[in-house]
Amino acid sequence: MPVKIILKILMMSCAVTVLAQDPPVTEDEFEKAYQKRIKKEYLNGVYIPKDLADCFIQLNRLTDDESKAKFKNMTEEDAAHKLHFSLGRWIIYNWGFYEGSRLSFYLKNLGISHPDDMAQFVIITYHRNLNKSKLDVKQLIDHYAEKKEMDRKKRLEQGEIIHEEKRKRKN
Repeated sequence: MPVKIILKILMMSCAVTVLAQDPPVTEDEFEKAYQKRIKKEYLNGVYIPKDLADCFIQLNRLTDDESKAKFKNMTEEDAAHKLHFSLGRWIIYNWGFYEGSRLSFYLKNLGISHPDDMAQFVIITYHRNLNKSKLDVKQLIDHYAEKKEMDRKKRLEQGEIIHEEKRKRKN
């Protein structure tokens, strides 16, 4: 019970911190802010892991033994889906996946670009790490690339042509 209260307080404090900041207005301002953020070790007072191994260290440090045992004993699919809106949201907001952070930059360089996919990737690999299973990072990255391509194709198929023009070429 106290863990839920602490998580709620952390989430509310993060929301207040994020809302209190003025967002970048232009694309150049956003890019400048992004370039600064991806180099920082701390964002809004929260330590940002630099890579996957550092994620595991931080999650081990932040998670009590009882919660860790429950998480470890879940199936991988349950861990990925059931924790998406709790642990996953915490990871996304506190580790700066939307605005950019050194961890999101690291994950983008691996080939994972959507914040939800990044959080799920961290959860799955952390679950595998706790269970001393092979991380199989390459297979997971390929999965997210396939998912992204299928989503793109689906959007194209469902798209509606608003206006079509034909032009004559000069020979």
